[in-house]
Amino acid sequence: MISLTDSQKIGMGLTGFGVFFLFFGMILFFDKALLAIGNILFVAGLSFVIGLERTFRFFFQKHKMKATSFFLGGVLVVLIGWPIIGVVLEIYGFFLLFRGFFPVAVGFIRRIPVLGSILNLPFISAVCMSSTAAALQLCFVYAQHGTRRKLLCINHHRLPNCSDPMTAQLLHITAALIRRCCLD
Repeated sequence: MISLTDSQKIGMGLTGFGVFFLFFGMILFFDKALLAIGNILFVAGLSFVIGLERTFRFFFQKHKMKATSFFLGGVLVVLIGWPIIGVVLEIYGFFLLFRGFFPVAVGFIRRIPVLGSILNLPFISAVCMSSTAAALQLCFVYAQHGTRRKLLCINHHRLPNCSDPMTAQLLHITAALIRRCCLD
């Protein structure tokens, strides 16, 4: 069982309420007050869960600046009072920020008994595998560069048996671990 600190528990609650308010705000025809509350709670909850420093490092990495600007710009646009445009910007920024996490989440959901059998249906599996293959387009590996380690990007087609779903998932998990070790 995973043990959480008190601040992480508070962060989980804030993030949950933030997602609820965002969803409820969209259901109620993009109510700008609910969307603004949801945005503030979501970002605050994320800061509580992973810490202020790691949140700052996550959002302001060089390769994520475009995604961060879209996401935080969308939050700002919602707070100004244009909820539909803001939500569109936020969703685009969210997908850019968390696109490396989606194949891991799909791999995790495949292990859940009922949802896994649904994701393994032929027409759904093709969509999930194509998104996983797109996310695996760049696989990160270690390479020695002088005295420091540098991440090199290689095309996943050059790797052996990468069309196999299990190998692709293993490569993606390895890439996620390498990114976590290098960027955290």
